[in-house]
Amino acid sequence: MENLADALVAAEVKGRSPWVDARKRFFNNKAAVAGLIVLICVGLFAFLGGYFAKFSNDEIDFMVIGQVAQLGGPSISSGHYFGTDDLGRDMFARVVQGTQISLMVGVVGAAIAVIAGTLYGATAGYVGGRIDNIMMRIVDILMAIPYMFVLILLLVIFGRSISMLFVGIGLLSWLEMSRIVRGQTLTLKNKEFIEAAQATGVSSFKIITRHIVPNLLGVVAVYATLLVPLMILTESFISFLGLGVQEPLTSWGALISEGAGTMQYGTLWQLAFPLFFFVITLFGFYFVGDGLRDALDPKDR
Repeated sequence: MENLADALVAAEVKGRSPWVDARKRFFNNKAAVAGLIVLICVGLFAFLGGYFAKFSNDEIDFMVIGQVAQLGGPSISSGHYFGTDDLGRDMFARVVQGTQISLMVGVVGAAIAVIAGTLYGATAGYVGGRIDNIMMRIVDILMAIPYMFVLILLLVIFGRSISMLFVGIGLLSWLEMSRIVRGQTLTLKNKEFIEAAQATGVSSFKIITRHIVPNLLGVVAVYATLLVPLMILTESFISFLGLGVQEPLTSWGALISEGAGTMQYGTLWQLAFPLFFFVITLFGFYFVGDGLRDALDPKDR
């Protein structure tokens, strides 16, 4: 009995890691788990869907050209699982490619914003003083610039390509992230472990990268999950206007634009399938972001 009591006391003293508690809270959130499952399914569709496509994304089926409404609908026997577009191209292969590009733009754009914004905001908050004021005034000036106008201008001047889309989206999307990280850094810089690191002669760069940034991972993770759908929305809007990715590449925005233009001819599937993946992916990221925010909220620990 004494051994059992000692074990219970030791377990109580040891406690549980905050990350373990956060993980349990996250998986107890049904909406967050459902969103995570949706995102996993969309990711599998993007990376494995090409192996099940019987046609390439730019291959034309001459049997259905001019008869898309009658012959180009979804059909397992014909190999066009999602039907074909008005040019006879397989919609399944095109939706797979559109999912790949839209997810890539969202994830890469969010990664650029998170890395740049986190380092910039943490540096400004930790250094403080005049440097902090200068750095944040630069952020305020850049945030006053119309974001969408700059992105469209870059694509028109330097050409419509995926690389320029990455540059344009990541150029100003880190600004809000830097302000959030700076505010969190100001609350951390006076903590005991930071003062101890300063007293032992640790350099400012190491304090920022090894002590401050790791303690901001919860806030950064939550904001990143909400930033990815924003990047996807931006890319889709640009592609819907015809300024995004160019043929033979495609994305959700381009596919939705094409589907909206042909739905009057009875080809609703051209709009329905890319729109379906677009909507469920956005909802998935939002649910996961809300779940992470609730799980990592210090008030709930």
